[in-house]
Amino acid sequence: MLRISGKVPEDQPPEPLFRTIFAVLEHHAARRSKQTYLIAPDAGRSLTYGAIAREAALLHRYLHAQGIKPGAHIGLYLPNGLQTTTLFLAAMAMGYVIAPLNLLAQPSQLAYLLDHCDCAILFTAREQEEALTAALPHVKRRFPVIVIDPDAPSLFQARHLGVAPAAASESTVRPEQPALLMYTSGTTGQPKGALLTHANLCAAASSVARWHGLGPDDRVLSSLPLYHINGQVIATLTPFLSGGSLIAPRKFSVSTWWLQARRHRATWINLVPTIIAYLLNAASADFKPLPRVRFVRSASAPLPPEHHRAFEAQFGIGVIEAMGMTECASVVFCNPQQEALRKIGSPGVPCGVTAKVVAPQDASAIALADGVAGELLLRGPNVMPGYYKAPDKTTEAITPDGWLRTGDLGFRDAEGFYFVTGRLKELIIKGGENIAPREIDEAMLAHPAVLEAAAVGVPDANYGQEIVAAVVLKEGAFDLLTPTGRAAAEAALREHCIGTLGKFKSPKHFRLVTELPKGPSGKVQRMKVEPRKSRRSDA
Repeated sequence: MLRISGKVPEDQPPEPLFRTIFAVLEHHAARRSKQTYLIAPDAGRSLTYGAIAREAALLHRYLHAQGIKPGAHIGLYLPNGLQTTTLFLAAMAMGYVIAPLNLLAQPSQLAYLLDHCDCAILFTAREQEEALTAALPHVKRRFPVIVIDPDAPSLFQARHLGVAPAAASESTVRPEQPALLMYTSGTTGQPKGALLTHANLCAAASSVARWHGLGPDDRVLSSLPLYHINGQVIATLTPFLSGGSLIAPRKFSVSTWWLQARRHRATWINLVPTIIAYLLNAASADFKPLPRVRFVRSASAPLPPEHHRAFEAQFGIGVIEAMGMTECASVVFCNPQQEALRKIGSPGVPCGVTAKVVAPQDASAIALADGVAGELLLRGPNVMPGYYKAPDKTTEAITPDGWLRTGDLGFRDAEGFYFVTGRLKELIIKGGENIAPREIDEAMLAHPAVLEAAAVGVPDANYGQEIVAAVVLKEGAFDLLTPTGRAAAEAALREHCIGTLGKFKSPKHFRLVTELPKGPSGKVQRMKVEPRKSRRSDA
């Protein structure tokens, strides 16, 4: 698939290992029933493939007894846990559509999601009841709400079960059947629901498994939530499909991360750039080499090159940068498995899809030459058929011949690697010149005192837009307790940016903050960055 030298060809999507989630479960339950699939370190429990198959049959019978038939939408408003993962996999395997809801959603947005997703039944945990109680009065639909323990050894007790028909079969779960209703972050309006089929999910997970050479002996460590597409497809479905296993802490913890990797014998680690930054910023005196870990996979947001190089140098583990999208079941680009072929700063070459770069808003969608920036378009078996109950948005996003307009800006180089420079909606236009915010972010991140940074455009009478940067400094980097300390910090950042970017592209104002707004995967939500400058900031 990839040559050791010369141009790296685009990946031609292979035939998936399976076509439905039911087929995956049936296959593994018959061949590796007693093999561990999931380890939940916080609960001190694990889950086998056979246990998931048994719970799937119980879930199917329970839902049938409630009058809920396959094809219905099952809401998940749960933190990570044994039974959260079981519900996620079992509902899809039995022919239902799973709709995981973001735990970070505000009550008004949660109410919108519960109505929009046509929830037939909602599974939640006691710790989510307060937020749910605030949202439910604003929900027009009525449905049963089932409170469970996310780490319980079993989903249901016998008293819940009713008379049920035989379990689902391959003939009742079809590849083109919807399996997952996943909502986008909604940074510029109400979230859109990407409706992904069994074929989409299996194609995506198959591509990742093949790309990284994953099999039954592999075990991934990941704390990403099951209400985000990376946590769903990369961390959960990929090992499930390849017969491997998953270590799934409820939340990321700097103090226990490497201990969990060693104790539970991880062979690869699934991270996002924010977690990489936290690991780099933490004391690493207790870190010991992990010879079993073959690689770290980083996706969901661009990985700053400075953090990429520093992580590999500090921990001795190779980082494979990738890129995903909800609409593509989290699989778009990935760097090669061979270390010599990877390019720092690029999310890689197409993985499971074909891609091209076109002029923004170009109806003809003719591919631009290598090195010319434009909008990224994607096509492949993992691309969603459309947005749920939004035919107009589907038409805007997907061309008649099946190309997904991503809204991402970037270019392809002569060797077939893609580089993403920003989002169409986030592009800063200063004095008529297009400026990619990521270029400014990376310049700021090169300063040794900066942990995180995000540049945004704000209205300006002279230039149309001016640049403001929100910056999180590393602990102890500057004394920020006095006006003098703050002013010195901002002056140092300004001088650094001017020396790297020149005055025109450098931020006019800096806002020193303790954290940046992020989505569930840790990706910075630039549209939510507060553009006001810090108090006492220099102009």
